Amino acid sequence: AAAPAPAPTPAPAPAPHIQSALSADQIAAMVKAAVSSAKESAAAEMSGMMSEIRAMRGMMETQLAELSWGATQAREPQKTAVLREMLAAGFSASLARYLIEKLPANRDAADSLRWIKTVLTRNLQAMANEDALIDQGGVFALVGPTGVGKTTSTAKLAARCVMRHGPDKLALITTDAYRIGAHEQLRIYGKILGVMVHSVKDEADLRIALKELKNKHTVLIDTVGVSQRDQMVTEQVSMLQGAGAHVKRLLCLNATATQETLSEVVRAYQGSGLAGCIMTKLDEAAAIGNALDVVIRHKLNLFYVSNGQRVPEDLHLADPAYLIDRAFKLKRDIVNTQYQDAELPLLMSNAAQDHGMREVHLG
Repeated sequence: AAAPAPAPTPAPAPAPHIQSALSADQIAAMVKAAVSSAKESAAAEMSGMMSEIRAMRGMMETQLAELSWGATQAREPQKTAVLREMLAAGFSASLARYLIEKLPANRDAADSLRWIKTVLTRNLQAMANEDALIDQGGVFALVGPTGVGKTTSTAKLAARCVMRHGPDKLALITTDAYRIGAHEQLRIYGKILGVMVHSVKDEADLRIALKELKNKHTVLIDTVGVSQRDQMVTEQVSMLQGAGAHVKRLLCLNATATQETLSEVVRAYQGSGLAGCIMTKLDEAAAIGNALDVVIRHKLNLFYVSNGQRVPEDLHLADPAYLIDRAFKLKRDIVNTQYQDAELPLLMSNAAQDHGMREVHLG
């Protein structure tokens, strides 16, 4: 029988369709993405390295500062004595550190403390006389957080103006429509002094009131108390600046507040138009170095100090020498035992140097 014919070989399957080559735009986009990813990765790695370096640098600076102050304690014990005096009076570690580092050599503790008091007195800017306010006149707005004594301080200033120029030369304005009885309190003071009190609720009202009162020698504005962390601070400043007259702001600082709180208040309220400050509630403060420290470091012009509720008796021109001397007499006894000698190097090393300290006048 004939051999069977071989099975036919199957035809080869058609080759799969090969995708055409990437276009130049696609290749460029891929390269760009790869480069961008590499840059981001490198930037993140570099940022991490810089953070580690800064942390190491901070640790080294802290340790070196501790060693330096520890050596200073042993070599110059009078500096430790002065430091304790300044902390007890309420002054900040940063200001104390700066001044102690500038102390002239070869002085004992008593002489060093006298030098410190002299420098602090020289750097406490105060209004020398009332001519700049009472005699010159103008529009003044008392600002600050709630409860710092703005309304009472307004009444005290109003009484001084009336005694100098008479009630016809003075006008009182209140923007405080929030607190119950706020307007009534100022109205009572105004009635006693024979001065009309005008109430305004917004910038338009204030602009109209100031235009009507432009012939007055002095206009005092009692503003609503606003927390230093409230956005309304900015709105209040904007309202006063847009009132159509040059309004000089006087910031009321509560001497019983902590130093950190006072610094926050100053940072929130400072800026163009801040003429100076009034330190209130000195009679209630256990220590006043905290408030004086803030006034010195922020270079505020201290107009008056208030030490009670009586109108107008309890308002006085600021006497820098007296205030600095009183600060050291009103020492907080707890501070003398709060830090052990071994803890002072750490305290001083952590005291951030305020760049503004460089402008403290030492000569």
